Amino acid sequence: MSEQSDRSTSVRDVVIVGSGVAGLSAAVYAARADLEPLVLEGPEPGGQLTLTTDVENFLGFPEGVGGMELIQRGKDQARHFGAEFSHGSVERASLDERPFELDLASGDTLRTGALIVATGASARWVGAENEDELMGYGLSTCATCDGAFHRGDDVLVVGGGDSAMEEALFLAKFADSVTIVHRRDELRASDIMARRARDHEKISFRWNTELLEIHGSQADGVTGATLVRHPEGRPKEKVDAGADVEYETVDVGGIFYGVGHVPNTDFLVDTAVELDDAGHVETLDGRTTETAVDGVFGAGDVMDPEYRQAITAAGTGSMAALDAETWLEEREIAETQSGPVVEMEADD
Repeated sequence: MSEQSDRSTSVRDVVIVGSGVAGLSAAVYAARADLEPLVLEGPEPGGQLTLTTDVENFLGFPEGVGGMELIQRGKDQARHFGAEFSHGSVERASLDERPFELDLASGDTLRTGALIVATGASARWVGAENEDELMGYGLSTCATCDGAFHRGDDVLVVGGGDSAMEEALFLAKFADSVTIVHRRDELRASDIMARRARDHEKISFRWNTELLEIHGSQADGVTGATLVRHPEGRPKEKVDAGADVEYETVDVGGIFYGVGHVPNTDFLVDTAVELDDAGHVETLDGRTTETAVDGVFGAGDVMDPEYRQAITAAGTGSMAALDAETWLEEREIAETQSGPVVEMEADD
């Protein structure tokens, strides 16, 4: 029997989609419960933490730890207890009947009794020159993760919504100055968040301005930026149209993107798993990892738009594994007592 055929017919106890901190934590707990979980590593193995060079706020690492190292340690730990890892992206999930079926981009189909969704949320980038090279080296998408590294720096925050205001207000605790760069002349942020930012003595604004290029190197970190401005806003569009624009070079020690995150839940859109307006997985009562589909659990940033920290993702990952273990045990007991559970379509 071929590997593809074997995958299409065998049924796993637990499949974990996502290999960031939440997925790895779930894998450790599920593996220690002898559930032999399969962890699917998607297009960004390790998740957002792999973009962070130093993690200083994860419990147990008083001297800090590299994001990639923390992920690799978690992967090694999960493997030690029996978790299996495989590269693959889920294109479609069939959750109306059990076992659940996951159709992968490779053409394989995975079948599983329980599913843990830990696919995370990808931060939006702005397309500035050199952002690929400098992400994690002075360029960040998380002020609470990296703000403390910028004590005494002048920093930029890109964005105009609540996320950007929150980033700026947090950074103002450490930085000498925070400049919010926004492509329009008015904010999308709520009134209270906008007022807090405007009233803060360390925070200033560059209106109708966008980030065009980031200066620096991985050795030196971010050292500056090139900004572009047009009085009518959206200056990058004006550049493309050949209009006259103003360019400015600024010296900064850090740049933070505050333009939001996109939950990686496309494969759940046509299922009964409930998603919020932004696409995050909704869990029951907001206090559990259970979803509207019995046997499907959410963990990490994919279901947490509020905290988005490595430590909270790890916590929800362990919760999801424990919830899945309990659910599988209860299901096994029910089948033993009354025969196989009749499969029903998921409730709307």
